[in-house]
Amino acid sequence: MSYIDQINKEKIPAHVAIIMDGNGRWAKSHAKMRLSGHQEGAKSVKRAIEVCGELGIKYLTVYAFSTENWNRPHTEVNGLMNLLANSIDKEFDEIHRNKIRIRIIGQIDKLPPNLQKKLKVVIDKTKDNDALNFIIALSYSGRWDIINAVKNIATDCSDNRISPDMIDDSLFEKYLSTNEIPDPELLIRTSGEERISNFLLYQLAYSELYFTDTLWPDFSKEDFYKAIINYQHRERRFGQTSEQLT
Repeated sequence: MSYIDQINKEKIPAHVAIIMDGNGRWAKSHAKMRLSGHQEGAKSVKRAIEVCGELGIKYLTVYAFSTENWNRPHTEVNGLMNLLANSIDKEFDEIHRNKIRIRIIGQIDKLPPNLQKKLKVVIDKTKDNDALNFIIALSYSGRWDIINAVKNIATDCSDNRISPDMIDDSLFEKYLSTNEIPDPELLIRTSGEERISNFLLYQLAYSELYFTDTLWPDFSKEDFYKAIINYQHRERRFGQTSEQLT
């Protein structure tokens, strides 16, 4: 029986988040430049999007570039920005045809101006698509997201738009960059690292974490199916006991 045949179509997560790790190590193991690893990684992104379409996953968030990644060598950062811009040009028609909505979370204003323009265009053109919400975290960090929300809440309290006693989980979530996006049920991290690296710190509170040694450029559809199967065998208690669930 193939992996996809083992998946329970009644227990598909609505939102999967992925930390796409291992591009550099893949390139090194193949005696190639680091940018080659990122280029191969872009192919894995396309495969992940296809799996979401096959299984009916409605939200896919990928950690494409963290705030800490700005500290990488200048040539690699520029290469990544150019790769993203080129990928938009190359893949946009197919993305739009497949009714995929593009969303961006992070500090977009820190990206190169030409990339900002491209992103704004695709965000606007795909805003009514409803097959899959493809969320790209760019210049993003979980701490930034939380601090930014706190600042905006403080401003609204100061301007008497809200009062402190109104602040609860529901209101706080409206100030996060993921407003109107459900929390991920499943987080996948490739390359063998077992940490969340400042990604969606608030939103991952009850997510199931799945770690695999597979490097991101080698992450196949079958690897994604295996992650979904693993998720479906988890008992999600949200603080309750097993007896309460049954």
